[in-house]
Amino acid sequence: MTETTPSIAIRSVKDIPEALGASLRHGGLILTENDLCPEFFDLRTGLAGDVLQKFVNYRAKAAIVIADPRAHGERFSELAREHRTHGIVRFFTTEHEAKTWLRSPATS
Repeated sequence: MTETTPSIAIRSVKDIPEALGASLRHGGLILTENDLCPEFFDLRTGLAGDVLQKFVNYRAKAAIVIADPRAHGERFSELAREHRTHGIVRFFTTEHEAKTWLRSPATS
């Protein structure tokens, strides 16, 4: 991952291709809580599932930084916990952890 990774926001499914492209071009992408719309955190909308599935399908690394996943409900917290060790899409509580993971040679 390079330091020149652009700022990307996902506000709807229309934003997923741009995020995927940025991740593939830069060797990974960090998405913070501010980069994600409220629908991402409401799993009933399916947006989080769409985002995660696309990144996995294209093997485009994404580090999602959410300070307190529990603040977004039990189901979202469960999803974040399940992805704490995922090889392609991981959830972190700090941006430093996310950057460290993306920079490491063995990021699985």
